[in-house]
Amino acid sequence: METQRILMRCLAVAVVLAAVIWTTTGSKKIESKNVCCTEVGQAEVTDPIISFRMQYENLPCVKAVIFETEQGEFCSDWRQPWVIRKIRQFLKDKPKYDET
Repeated sequence: METQRILMRCLAVAVVLAAVIWTTTGSKKIESKNVCCTEVGQAEVTDPIISFRMQYENLPCVKAVIFETEQGEFCSDWRQPWVIRKIRQFLKDKPKYDET
């Protein structure tokens, strides 16, 4: 009886952890109905980046970097090291126009 109770608790904890991991991993694509990012993804955006912009926290919107790709816009966690790398690479590769 005690063993079954322990197993049920372990199973419940495992289900909760799996749900949390499933909802917090991966890139969070902005759906057309959303005006802003209400959650961010941790996974690196691998599609070519067309542009990016910062979104500042203004609930329900969260602080995020929004990367635009041909597949759509992705809400990314601004604290991830790969986000900074992507922004730097994008700015480095961006063509510079002579204003004269």
